[in-house]
Amino acid sequence: MSMQPHEISRLTIAAYGRMAEDYAQGTHSRDRSADYALLFGYLDRDRPLDLLDLGCGPGHDLAYFRRLGHRAMGIDGAAEFVAMAQARSGCPVLRQDLIALELPPAQFDCVFASASLFHIPPAALPRLLVTIAQALRPGGMLFMLNPRGQNEQGWMGDRFCTYLRFSTWRRYMREAGFVYLAHEYRPLGVPRQRQQWVSSIWRKPEIA
Repeated sequence: MSMQPHEISRLTIAAYGRMAEDYAQGTHSRDRSADYALLFGYLDRDRPLDLLDLGCGPGHDLAYFRRLGHRAMGIDGAAEFVAMAQARSGCPVLRQDLIALELPPAQFDCVFASASLFHIPPAALPRLLVTIAQALRPGGMLFMLNPRGQNEQGWMGDRFCTYLRFSTWRRYMREAGFVYLAHEYRPLGVPRQRQQWVSSIWRKPEIA
């Protein structure tokens, strides 16, 4: 019998909890400048924004957003990451499983999901993306970083991962009501076959 999405998510979250300290140290010096440039190229830089870091991990990005003067909030499923992110950033961080995400409507100018949505089983993606869309204000942005692939899914050690074609992501996003803006391959400066990640940004339409 196939495993249900909630059980898949529970096991993946538990795996991150076990490796939280090593993950925090290993990602501390990762260069995020290209992703920040892509994100803020589409956001209003002249006012503080309400930003949600979805799957915030140890809080590196939250701390950056707060230093810029934005009102940042994080969500993660692992209790270890919630504690780290709060301590590192000083931002509010909630513990939630993204499979069962609950957010207030029209609360955020931007949702930032860096290397988090690819852990969601495809069967659970439509609900999650609609929940994100509803939590954004009209014209709000969603940033994603996900690995490239050919629509594979399965376990990478003790974590569940999906490796979707970008065309598949575009279909999911269109069905959730998002408008495509741009995407870039990562890391920069290497041949395309070695660019195993793709960053993308999407907009919730303005209300007519």
